[in-house]
Amino acid sequence: MTVLRVALAQLNPTVGALEANLAKLVAAYDEAESAGCDIVAFPELSTTGYPPEDLVLKPGFVEDNLEVLERFAARTGRCAAVVGFVDQDRDLYNAAAVCVGGAVVGRYHKRLLPNSTVFDEQRYFTAGDLSDPLELYLIGGVKVGISICEDIWSPSGPVAEQAAAGAELNVNINGSPYAVDKDAVRERLLATRATDSSCAIVYVNQVGGQDELVFDGGSVALDHEGALLGRAEQFREQLLVVDVPVPPVYRKRLLDPRGRATEALLPVVEVSTAPVGAASPPASPIAEPFDADRELYDALVLGTGDYCRKNGFDDVVIGLSGGIDSTIVATIAVDALGADHVHGVSMPSRHSSDHSRSDAQLLAENLGIDYRTISIEPAFEAFEEMLAESFAGREPGLTLENIQSRCRGQTLMALSNEFGWMVLTTGNKSELAVGYFTIYGDSVGGYAAIKDVLKTRVYDLCRYVNRRDGREVIPEGVITKAPSAELRPDQRDDDSLPPYEVLDPILQLYVEDDRTAGEIVELGHDPDLVQRVTRLVDVAEYKRRQSPPGVRVSRKAFGKDRRLPITSHYRG
Repeated sequence: MTVLRVALAQLNPTVGALEANLAKLVAAYDEAESAGCDIVAFPELSTTGYPPEDLVLKPGFVEDNLEVLERFAARTGRCAAVVGFVDQDRDLYNAAAVCVGGAVVGRYHKRLLPNSTVFDEQRYFTAGDLSDPLELYLIGGVKVGISICEDIWSPSGPVAEQAAAGAELNVNINGSPYAVDKDAVRERLLATRATDSSCAIVYVNQVGGQDELVFDGGSVALDHEGALLGRAEQFREQLLVVDVPVPPVYRKRLLDPRGRATEALLPVVEVSTAPVGAASPPASPIAEPFDADRELYDALVLGTGDYCRKNGFDDVVIGLSGGIDSTIVATIAVDALGADHVHGVSMPSRHSSDHSRSDAQLLAENLGIDYRTISIEPAFEAFEEMLAESFAGREPGLTLENIQSRCRGQTLMALSNEFGWMVLTTGNKSELAVGYFTIYGDSVGGYAAIKDVLKTRVYDLCRYVNRRDGREVIPEGVITKAPSAELRPDQRDDDSLPPYEVLDPILQLYVEDDRTAGEIVELGHDPDLVQRVTRLVDVAEYKRRQSPPGVRVSRKAFGKDRRLPITSHYRG
């Protein structure tokens, strides 16, 4: 039985940073070759970073990416490398190159281009087709097929075609964004593909944050029966080295009850006829999957940290209200950037409670961050005086509440301008959904760390942090007190909204599952409440369009994922 040593280079590229990405490729390749690997697989579009979006419409960018590929290929030795890049002839292709012995010896063009949720690859790329024939590669005496991301999701796609033509191992390179529960789904699918095709599968995914997207890695290797051989840890760069056993599989294929494959044979490019045969076996660790709270929290930490670092921000500033949302955002920021790079600001007004101020200060002490108090009362009083004549005879109401929020937004932006700190906004998905935020006020900032996290999950994350650290990092009072914007006397969120335990399930159905109001009512929810909530979601679309980007962690997030018209009269 042949044993092929394969390295899965789970890297964190930066979109457009071609030289930096090349350096990562070379460093990982050298490590793989030193480990005696026959193959090293890199993520999808790893020369450019994924997704490059409209950068690929710049011919100079595509040419520069091809130059990076050639420079990388020139560095290769005996170990074959599978590298994602943008290819071109008459059209552009999402492609993989096989590089070995100082040259590019083969190219594969992605066949199945996703065009849903956050993907719009058909805007940029042409799919590989019959005019662009598949081929296999003989590496270490094993016939290897190449595929890219979506190609493996189809039971009758390129992976099945390559296996029917004799492929014994398929290398699938990916830029697959994180979403809650997605890892378990992916692994089940990969095990099914391996079993159906009697073909070992190496699945390598990128890791890191890119604008709204966060990539969790979770790269895996499976044998021809779908058994797990190795799994990389989520949310960190890693070179996972796995020995993949490749036994003769002709007997299983001949006895397959679905019938013997009759597809035409594919051309085979000979790279090497025997494996390197490295003496010492690798550890091939199988990282334990994270529980739901840790997985979500680590996704937020990585997405927030990478957005700041990759955009040149070392420090962030956060308005600390003593509430649960600003509390978890500050905690995420500390884990992402370090306590020395996080600045908390309490901005009390006449309506701020003593416990909110003390909770904010205690949190700052527990986290070890810079903390200051800047009262907004002078600015608020100035606005009241300035507008007194125009507002004469009118009862104080929502306008004055929003002015307070905008005073805080202006204060944070002043600190940002003066010190170069990025403002992290603190709104959660529940509030964003129903418009329970002040446009140009508490929505002001550069990044919205929890904009895709429902309020009930924010509470879960706070409890997780205390459980993880084995101490009360987040004051218990923050978790147990009733949420309030504190913009008027004795204000509580549930004065304006239903309890979050009632609201969040409706939002999940309407926003993430695309159910109509009528369908949600049929599932047992109160008709009047459903009509009210869905109406709030619809009319807040214009406000959400003007909010900063944030980490996407759900099946459908506000932003590039959920695309609804601002002007719409449909009330389903």
